[in-house]
Amino acid sequence: MKALLVYPEWPDTYWSFKHALPFQGKRSAYPPLGLMTIASLLPRDWQKRLVDTNVQKLTDADLEWADIVMFSGMLVQKPPMLEMLARCRRRGLKTVVGGPITSSVENMTEYADHVVIGEAEELIPGLARDIESGAAKPVYRALALPPLDKTPLPDISLIRPKYYSGMAIQYSRGCPFNCEFCDIIEIYGRVPRTKSPAQVTAELDLLYDAKWRGSVFIVDDNFIGNKRKVKELLPVLAEWNGRRGKPFTFFTEASLNLADDAALLELMKSAGFTRVFLGIETPVESSLKEAQKMQNTRRSLLDSVRRIRDYGMEVMAGFIVGFDNDPEDVFDLQVQFIEESAIPLAMVGLLQAVPGTQLYRRLTKEGRILHEGFGDNMDFRLNFIPKMNPERLVEGYRSILERIYGAEAYYQRVRRFLADYHPVHRQQHRVCDYVAFCRSVLRQGVLSRDRAAYWKFLLDAATRYRHAFDTAMTLAVMGYHFQTLTRLACDTE
Repeated sequence: MKALLVYPEWPDTYWSFKHALPFQGKRSAYPPLGLMTIASLLPRDWQKRLVDTNVQKLTDADLEWADIVMFSGMLVQKPPMLEMLARCRRRGLKTVVGGPITSSVENMTEYADHVVIGEAEELIPGLARDIESGAAKPVYRALALPPLDKTPLPDISLIRPKYYSGMAIQYSRGCPFNCEFCDIIEIYGRVPRTKSPAQVTAELDLLYDAKWRGSVFIVDDNFIGNKRKVKELLPVLAEWNGRRGKPFTFFTEASLNLADDAALLELMKSAGFTRVFLGIETPVESSLKEAQKMQNTRRSLLDSVRRIRDYGMEVMAGFIVGFDNDPEDVFDLQVQFIEESAIPLAMVGLLQAVPGTQLYRRLTKEGRILHEGFGDNMDFRLNFIPKMNPERLVEGYRSILERIYGAEAYYQRVRRFLADYHPVHRQQHRVCDYVAFCRSVLRQGVLSRDRAAYWKFLLDAATRYRHAFDTAMTLAVMGYHFQTLTRLACDTE
């Protein structure tokens, strides 16, 4: 049996980094870890190919080779996935779809022959047997959340790491919190399940043996969901990284209560963590309570961000507007917080009511859902009726983007960040880093409309912020992505 595993293209959003990746000569931020893991669950005698359409095109030759085509993706990847499914159907190819999208879209059986809903560890072996016997069912649904000791090592042989900005591993699934808008707890549960430290270091060995050096994204939606287990992992991670000369730095996502645990922060610092993404959402406490994001209340959000930064970790953060309790001046409050916190990479989005979430169910009962949505919180097309005037909400959101990602404002925020940031972990420069710097000077310093602001920032980076020059230039390049995308989004609406 020849199985073709296909990952759909990401749309052009803040999360894609499409306008920054070419500086390094990369094609995508991270590889499709889910499909690489699925490949390892398939029978050993099956032949397998993986096509990440963020990196390469799905060709007719790929489809001619395949006996079955297996897709995985998220709601935001639905349009390109449906196009490729239709392409397979025209050829008479059998198709399978899994991943988070099947928990969000109820009618996937209209487009694919077989739909896998839920985590795949206990489903894929039976699906494979049924495919081989010609008796595969339309739907395979997980009845329980599997322990992660059943998760095999991903098949890294299916990708070419050089095309990616970073590699990815997974340590845990699930989150103990209860945010109303979040689908993670609906799909993966509220009791975090973890891999053993030995499983994690085995995955790192794979990356190391594949000659990867650089950033590794631990893709957990809340890395510290089980703090006790994380504290058992981190010393092992630090020892592994130190013994090999620190080939990797780590980046992950965590809840804001990370700031409360100095011991945990110290362990992450020692292990090589250089960046963490936080879901801050909003400085409006009534909106946090509405969203059931209680872990962000009764605390100083600013102090929490600064405390994490003091351990040498850059903070990225997500923000949302569109909550029922948002005041009319929420847009100004968001901008004020982002500037005061000096968070360079602030991912601001419109609230999305994602199918399967508590929010979607509540708004359905209230008659406020317009459609299932697109999974893209930069999409100005709301999928629900907000309490605030919709035109006011969209215009206010647009104003946030324009204010925080205007070149002068962005570079000034990065300066404030660099003034208090002292990196702990430095990696050897690679050829792609020097190439990225040269391309930055050309594109941002010569060809960009914002070149005057860029040169002032570059001068400051080389003099006042020499201690973090690498970080400064990385943020300049990432800023180019945010500035370009903001301009495209705001000018075309």
